[in-house]
Amino acid sequence: MPDTQINPTAAALLGLLHEGPMTGGQLMAAAERRLGPYWSMTRSQVYRELPVLADMGFVRLGKPGPRSSQPYAITASGKRAFSRWLAEAPGRDALRNPVALRVAFGEQHSGGQLKELYTGASEYHAEAMAMAKEQAKEAKKNGDAYGSAALEFAVAYHKAALSWLKTAPSS
Repeated sequence: MPDTQINPTAAALLGLLHEGPMTGGQLMAAAERRLGPYWSMTRSQVYRELPVLADMGFVRLGKPGPRSSQPYAITASGKRAFSRWLAEAPGRDALRNPVALRVAFGEQHSGGQLKELYTGASEYHAEAMAMAKEQAKEAKKNGDAYGSAALEFAVAYHKAALSWLKTAPSS
């Protein structure tokens, strides 16, 4: 497989730009709305990647808007790079769960700390699962079977996390 020379964050931005030109702020909002339940991107990542994508010729800058906002549009070479990225093997998941890390050191916690950790994590996962379910339902209703399928991954992830939290040792 050819190397596209773009990382997953850059690829996600190119994918979002298929919808049309967007500023960095609009890309952040679109990423949060469409990808947030299963893929995180920070504002600094977005604003770091956009000039790199422009230097590579994968996006072009539009006319500056209010408050010097700069819209970006995907180019034909950007679409080709995105297609090459899609064809590459995705690599391994990078699993980093801050709750599981703390549970690994459970013997050093007090029982109260663990209970608080589990309660907070359970509340987060229940809320995130409900939001992802709603987003998946909306995507399906709008005919976006692929977006819905990706969101169902987020639902299953949060469901698995909730199930694990119920069985994690507390003392």
